[in-house]
Amino acid sequence: MSEPLRIAVFGPESTGKTELAAQLSAHYRAPLVAEYARERWDAQRGVLSLEDMLPIAKEQWRREDAAAAGARDLLICDTEALTTMLWSDLLYGTSPDELRRGAEKRCRNYALYLLLDTDVSFAPDPQRCFPEAEDRARCRRIWHGALERRGLPSAWIRGAWDERFRAAVAAIEALRAKSAAR
Repeated sequence: MSEPLRIAVFGPESTGKTELAAQLSAHYRAPLVAEYARERWDAQRGVLSLEDMLPIAKEQWRREDAAAAGARDLLICDTEALTTMLWSDLLYGTSPDELRRGAEKRCRNYALYLLLDTDVSFAPDPQRCFPEAEDRARCRRIWHGALERRGLPSAWIRGAWDERFRAAVAAIEALRAKSAAR
């Protein structure tokens, strides 16, 4: 059985990643790998530190690889290790070396990054850090730059919620057509 196309739903906080990932998973009847960091945050009553970043990444990797083993053609990932590394750098000024190495290696596993823009309203949540427009714009630049510097395949996902879904489906369909032509 061939490796499924891994789709990373990617971008700053409060851009609808979790909702879009769930919609895509249902639409394609593809496995969804949920964001483990949120679970850990809840389990630790909202207290995370630099020391949590590598365990978060490792558990995300484990869950993703387990889901990929049973996936047919697509795997939808609500997050991935590059995001964990970016958050670690943003919040703590650094990332554990093993996390950085793993993120740099594993980011090549994704057939497509769906980069969600910050052009939607910020939804307050105890886990969220950057409600101000200038901070959201800075985060958008950080996430976009991470993809650009690495030359990773990506599609901007912008606009209202229904537009985002349609744009994501169009990007995935283009990827599938390209993969089928090979």
